[in-house]
Amino acid sequence: MTATSVSPRERSKTTPAASSAGSKVYRPYSNWFYLPTAVIYGVLFLVPTFASLYFSLTRWSLFESRFIGLDNFKLFFQEPALVKGFTNTLIYAVVTSGSKVVLGLLLAVLLTSQIVARGYLRSVVFFPVLVSTIGVGLTFTVLMNPDQGLINKSLALVGISGPGWLTDPKWALLSVAAVDVWKGVGLATLIYIAGIVSIPREYIEAARVDGAGSWQQFRRIVLPLSRPATVTVIILSLIGGLRSFDLIWAMTRGGPGFTSDVIASVIYKQYQAGFYGLSTAGNVVLFIVVTAIILPLSWFLNRKEVDL
Repeated sequence: MTATSVSPRERSKTTPAASSAGSKVYRPYSNWFYLPTAVIYGVLFLVPTFASLYFSLTRWSLFESRFIGLDNFKLFFQEPALVKGFTNTLIYAVVTSGSKVVLGLLLAVLLTSQIVARGYLRSVVFFPVLVSTIGVGLTFTVLMNPDQGLINKSLALVGISGPGWLTDPKWALLSVAAVDVWKGVGLATLIYIAGIVSIPREYIEAARVDGAGSWQQFRRIVLPLSRPATVTVIILSLIGGLRSFDLIWAMTRGGPGFTSDVIASVIYKQYQAGFYGLSTAGNVVLFIVVTAIILPLSWFLNRKEVDL
């Protein structure tokens, strides 16, 4: 037998294994391993979703339901507050998400530089994220009181007459949005910090050797390479802004009048009035609106990221 020949017995041992390895895809886990996650996902998401779709087509109470087709959706879109709620929702989402992107990036650049008490300042910036939203809303309701609030009293000391932050229709929605940004910018900052510290230091050092200043390093290196963090902050902030309810309800309850109502608060008011089918239809509408905005935007931003 030559050095390169293989006996039939050895060939019978190696050939099936080789063919098996070439035909089967290696899986680190059995398919049964995913079953618990699939069950939890189905129970907590799929079942409530399909139940909501069904009950949105009915007039229901805790004890009975009657199928009425699309009447709930027709009635919901005839609500006078709905158009205002849609407009306010879009304004609120754009203002809060845009502010979090800009402020989060600037704070992240500051908190990744060589400054004194950097770790402490990171904790201070992130702390509002951990505070209860209702607690934040009630606290700022007191601070923004037009007569006795600390904010207007502080402005009066320097000769400025503060507006009715939560009672003036021109200021109410933007005042709540400002509080939302204060509470949520810490999370955006944290995401940006993670993106910036993952940038290889060789890029920064090479730019310094080439004579690039701080602004050029930021514009040419930090800003482009932190794009994944920017996409994440935009998507999360937009989802939160479009679904926002608790902070607005705690501070203004949609007032004065309907000037700070958003889709979620309109839905809640319908639920309070006992129109359960109507409010369920509103939830379906909100789900469709969020999906219709977020999915195309996410696809577009991620596609641009790949193209770069």
